Amino acid sequence: MNEMAKVENESASDASARKRKITISAMKPSKRSALMLSVPLLIALIGLFFWLTGGKTVGTDNAYVKQHVTAISTQVNGPVAAVYVDENQHVKAGDLLYRVDPAPFQAALASAEAQLAAARLSTSQLVVQAEGTGADIRGEQANLDIARRALARQSALLAKGFTTRTRYDDALSEVSKAANDLADARARANNASAAIAPGGNQPAIAAALAAVRKAQLDLDHTAIHAPSSGVVAKSDRLLVGQTAITGVAMLSIVGDKPAWVEANYKEGDLARMAVGQAAEIKFDAYPGLKVTGHVASIGAGTGSEFSVLPAQNANGNWVKVTQRVPVRISLDARPPREMIAGLSAKVDIRLDDKR
Repeated sequence: MNEMAKVENESASDASARKRKITISAMKPSKRSALMLSVPLLIALIGLFFWLTGGKTVGTDNAYVKQHVTAISTQVNGPVAAVYVDENQHVKAGDLLYRVDPAPFQAALASAEAQLAAARLSTSQLVVQAEGTGADIRGEQANLDIARRALARQSALLAKGFTTRTRYDDALSEVSKAANDLADARARANNASAAIAPGGNQPAIAAALAAVRKAQLDLDHTAIHAPSSGVVAKSDRLLVGQTAITGVAMLSIVGDKPAWVEANYKEGDLARMAVGQAAEIKFDAYPGLKVTGHVASIGAGTGSEFSVLPAQNANGNWVKVTQRVPVRISLDARPPREMIAGLSAKVDIRLDDKR
């Protein structure tokens, strides 16, 4: 009995296994067909997507955040006497940044003011001298009149024989001397008047005033103020005792004005590009952040054209290099994250979307 039951169980198991095989063999062709149909369909969908979207955008990852950066330098030379700001400190327009030692410039201002006082004193003396020459002229004119009257009397007496020829000659000499003295007085008056500029604009005073203004301006320039609000950067050279040299930046201020993105596109991408087209910006520093913007302007020259050593292709070693043109992208709104100058970005411009 046990052997018969065992044989029956084995027969049932074999029958069940054969059923499963039949079912699997029946299912395989249907799965294979579905797979064969889905692959071409997926390829077709991908192709349709690229056909619908291709050519409508142009992108580049050669893009960087730009901000207004002002290099701050002194207009006078001298050692730094005091520093009032730190790195990454926010300042407002007009805030005092640092000060150059003012002592030499204070002394120069005092010297210029002394020269101005001397020029004014000299001018006053010239005016008094000119006024004095007028009195001299009147005095010499009176002497000439007296001498002429004396000559007239001597001439009348000589005609009547009541005087000598010698006395007449003496009277004539006195008239000649008085006339010469009057001419000298008038010459001195003319010279004194010529030394005084009309309207009181004395050259010596004007030069002294200019020297005073220059000295005062130099003294004012020893205090360096922020020209605009922003964040202090690159202030590592701004140390007390460090010599400030005219034209050498001691620090920079990254302005508070809105940032923009400068995207350097290949020259072949510019054919359909126009001002006003919408753009999408992504930043390497902020994964997941997408910012919208638009084309504000297209550069007037390639990057190499404005380089320190522009390319000179008039030689036998010429190799054509695809040029890049800077395109300015303005942000539509202030991003939620800080726009640090120089951050790398990726810009996609929608060629069919113009504002």
